[in-house]
Amino acid sequence: MPPVFSHGDLRLYLLALLDESPRHGYDLMQALTDRTGGTYSPSAGTIYPRLAKLEEDGLVTKTVDGRKTVYEITDAGREHLEARRGDLDGIQAGLADTVRLIADEVRGSVRAAMKSLQADLAAARDDAGRSASTRPPEPESPRASSRAQVQRADAAVDGFRSDLRADLRTHVARGGSLEESVVDDLVAALDAARSEVQRALRG
Repeated sequence: MPPVFSHGDLRLYLLALLDESPRHGYDLMQALTDRTGGTYSPSAGTIYPRLAKLEEDGLVTKTVDGRKTVYEITDAGREHLEARRGDLDGIQAGLADTVRLIADEVRGSVRAAMKSLQADLAAARDDAGRSASTRPPEPESPRASSRAQVQRADAAVDGFRSDLRADLRTHVARGGSLEESVVDDLVAALDAARSEVQRALRG
């Protein structure tokens, strides 16, 4: 994957974040992680030298607030930022594209999982139909078989729910974007799968 920030872009983006409000170093690192959809998590060794250079150039100042050092943009920093507004717009557009690509990947994964679940349910229904037509009836066998299939369905649903929740929570915890349309697709696919099962149960 190519670097999220090319040479000099990170310095400019730090100024833009400080133009929004004064921040301490950890807050800047967290903001960068959030706004890149988790694709970029800078270290203190990356951020603080650039902040020191911005301070040396008179573009930011720092004050100590308890145990934290807070950085604030100067008037010279705002002038520098305004002079490079076109470059900053390009950086922000690139970050938006990155987050959009991540959201598309999540949406595609959810759709693929839904299709796989629907295919598994259809296959299970077909298997049950074939088994019913080829096996001779036995006393109490249908009830025992149904109980086994209920347990199998419970395990499949629980496993799917657990895996999907883990995928979504991990993605969001890393700062990824989860669009409403992704959840809408998930709800629609689950409703469709439930309807398919209900039709199969009605025979």
